[in-house]
Amino acid sequence: MISSAAIVCFGEALWDLLAGGHRPGGMPCRVALHLQQLGQPVQLITRVGDDELGHKLLAVLTAYGLDPALVQLSATHLTGFVKSPEPADGVKRHKIVQPLAWDYMPYTEDLCKAVAQSQMLVYGTLAARSPVSRETLYRLLPHAPFKVLDVNLHAAHCSHEVVKYLLKQADLVKLNEAELAEIMAWQGQPAPAEVAVPWLAKKYGLQAVCLTRGTISASLYQGGTWWHSADFDATIKDLESYGAGFLAGLLASWVQDQPPVECLNRACAEGTEVARQRTIASSIILETNPHSRLHSTWFADLN
Repeated sequence: MISSAAIVCFGEALWDLLAGGHRPGGMPCRVALHLQQLGQPVQLITRVGDDELGHKLLAVLTAYGLDPALVQLSATHLTGFVKSPEPADGVKRHKIVQPLAWDYMPYTEDLCKAVAQSQMLVYGTLAARSPVSRETLYRLLPHAPFKVLDVNLHAAHCSHEVVKYLLKQADLVKLNEAELAEIMAWQGQPAPAEVAVPWLAKKYGLQAVCLTRGTISASLYQGGTWWHSADFDATIKDLESYGAGFLAGLLASWVQDQPPVECLNRACAEGTEVARQRTIASSIILETNPHSRLHSTWFADLN
């Protein structure tokens, strides 16, 4: 039986392959995990392979209390993963493999019902890279009472037209300064936030735009008014952990109708705490069989 939740996250769930071990990855997956840790009712729509790493990922989600009812199993495609080697220059880079299980999420009535009964649907740009999952997302969006787009631009996995369509469907958009500058460059528009964000909100009919400024602060533009968070620790290096914690904190406050400044401050505080403590982001060493077909196939592709 599918239970309803205030927030539904749609998109990639995968393993982040790090030098010291593997951890659950994919922004929708990690946001859902953090929301669960905050006591916020949440469900995750994703797809994993019916394979060793897929079942291990399901076990991790369940261990953290996340309802796996909307996690689909694929008999034809492998569980998602990205390779994230330790950067020599301090700049983290990913090798995002495709196609993978989360590229093939078919539409079902259960997914539609869960989205329609929720308070908001959270989705990103990366999950729309493949036709199957993109079509499912497009079919779900009209049923969502409130739509949150977490922009995540990857040059090799991003169509300008798809991103523009996803922007047009959103009510709240969260992005960083670099993503804002890139999107504005597509439009031939100036990039300074004070000009770009109001233009973006008007262009795409957005209710609100949340702009993160590194790990220092964040701003929210809503109804022609700007709100700004307090400044937080600027020394955090794990920006992915920060981003997942930030969005979870923002949404947990948003569904409770908290004032904009309180939403921003909680988002920054949660992002900072997650990146420092690495509660869910901690590496998990997987004891995979080095002689198994799946193991050798996955890791050969990453070399």
